[in-house]
Formats: sequence, C-alpha cells, structure tokens
Amino acid sequence: MLRFLIDENLPSRFAPWQGEAFEHVLTVGPGWSDDEVWTYAKAKGLVIVTKDADFSDRLMLDGPPPKVVHLRVGNLRLKALRAFISTVWPSVVASLESASLVDVFSDRIETVD
Repeated sequence: MLRFLIDENLPSRFAPWQGEAFEHVLTVGPGWSDDEVWTYAKAKGLVIVTKDADFSDRLMLDGPPPKVVHLRVGNLRLKALRAFISTVWPSVVASLESASLVDVFSDRIETVD
C-alpha cells in the first residue's frame, strides 16, 4: 500500500488525506527544509504530495525514490480543493503504480515514469 507525506503548503486537517497512509510535514517536521522532507520521504518510502515545483525538479535530476505528486491547480478554496482531490485521487494513486512523478492539473493528469 502506498503511503504519502503531505507537504506543509497543503492543508493539514484535510479529510481526503487522513488515516494511516498519510503523514503531514507539519506533524513530523514543522519548518523542515526541502532536503529534510526529501530525505524523510525517501527513508520512510513515502510519496511526497506538494504544490512546490522544487520536488518535481529534484525528482527529474536525482530520480526516485521518493515519488512525487505535484498539484498544479493554483490556489483553490478549501472546499473546492477537497472536491477536486476527492475526484482525482483514485487516478493519482493508480498512476503511481508505474510513474515516479504525477503532475495534477485542473484539467488533466500527466505522468513521468
């Protein structure tokens, strides 16, 4: 089963990302640098979920692990973000079976193996 590390730029109290499969940076390492987030995710086998392009850029340079889900949906109100994530999350998880990077846009999902 995939496990996820939700970056600090995303809501910590967010229903779609609750449960044993999810950790939030604000809980495990508030104020961590990107390097610390990367190292933790790699050591724990977690997929980083973020709005920060630095993680997808690093993945393209260093390769996985960890895998990265990059949300490129702009600033959405919490209710709209929750509805969007609830709709696309099954496709995101399915994409991670073969992809190391999943870019999620408001109108499409793109993957990099």
